[in-house]
Amino acid sequence: MPIAPEALKLEGRCPWPRNELDLAYHDREWGVPVHDDRLLFEMLCLEGAQAGLSWATILAKRENYRRAFAGFAMEKVAAFTEADVRRLVGDAGIVRHEGKIRSVIGNAQACIDLQRQHGSLDAYLWRFVGGSPILRRPRSMAEVPTSTAHSDAMSAALKRAGLKFVGSTICYAFMQAVGMVNDHVASCPCGPDSAGGRGK
Repeated sequence: MPIAPEALKLEGRCPWPRNELDLAYHDREWGVPVHDDRLLFEMLCLEGAQAGLSWATILAKRENYRRAFAGFAMEKVAAFTEADVRRLVGDAGIVRHEGKIRSVIGNAQACIDLQRQHGSLDAYLWRFVGGSPILRRPRSMAEVPTSTAHSDAMSAALKRAGLKFVGSTICYAFMQAVGMVNDHVASCPCGPDSAGGRGK
């Protein structure tokens, strides 16, 4: 159900939620630090799936993605075969883009390698912000960038590690999603002071 813009303004929330699913995600997840490797991998895959689409589209398909990709268990996804690719290309519950589907499988393999090299995906990814969230309080979403030097560095490193669909804009959206950067507007009650943590 759509949310009246006036209601959002009155509550001081960020202006981008447009329905109840958006609002629940905004209030409970967006900008909250994530330190669980499985959830980090999930969000990286979902942000990659968003390329060229809206986040609302991907959020509405999130449970379908979890079902289709074995709950984003990296070891299981990394073992997917050509038969799995064909199955997923025919799955109307997800974005049926073969390149994006193959990227999830390849990214799982690459992320397992990063876990082996760095101890955890968490340790590897959070180093791009020095291990602590960047807490911003923009006055409006117009002040929120689409990429930064931090996301540039993450994107370049992930590409070198063999990951796909990890451009700087995708990486910045990922950093926002997992709380590496908190871009809730200054008036929003879900800003840095309220953020606890997910997947610790």
